[in-house]
Amino acid sequence: MFTPNHYKNEDINEIKDFLVNNSFGILVNQVDGKPWATHIPLELDVDSEGKDILVGHIAKANPQWKHFKEDSQVLCIFNGPHSYVSSSWYKEEEVPTWNYIAVHVYGILKIQTEEALLESLHQLVDKYEANSKKPVSSRDMSAKTMRQIKGVVGFEIKIEDIQATYKLSQGREHDHAKIISELEEGDASSIAVAKAMKKNNTD
Repeated sequence: MFTPNHYKNEDINEIKDFLVNNSFGILVNQVDGKPWATHIPLELDVDSEGKDILVGHIAKANPQWKHFKEDSQVLCIFNGPHSYVSSSWYKEEEVPTWNYIAVHVYGILKIQTEEALLESLHQLVDKYEANSKKPVSSRDMSAKTMRQIKGVVGFEIKIEDIQATYKLSQGREHDHAKIISELEEGDASSIAVAKAMKKNNTD
């Protein structure tokens, strides 16, 4: 991912927090010589050696998994908040732009055993049911329901490289107050960008 130096974020703890809170990603590899992408939850975890990994699963009906090759690299893309930034918010004339947060993770994928897949599915459900009004647990589901696990393939991705872009109007600090106030009047994504800009200003 092309990232000018002043937009790079190399704070690994902040990036990990981003991955935990923006875990619906895009898994990319090659299928018959063409890029193939699937939108799925990709959860940050650690393996038995304490190394950072991403954990996910896809349907066996999706041909992507048949092209998972040992020692071949895959790309996982995670998008955060983003928003248009009008140059009418600047003190001096300039072109408009777009502020955003995005993280690319590169790693080596391996297919999970069915036992590991089942445990990762339990953890996934637990995470997203935690704030439900009436939480359900996959551990309490019938054997008949859980047989659906036969229709998916679980995998782990050993993380090799992380590239994080936090484009938050760096270089225009003199306009930040106005940009933030305008963004705070926008939609949820714009408000999230404003919040990120405020945090970036205090780091």
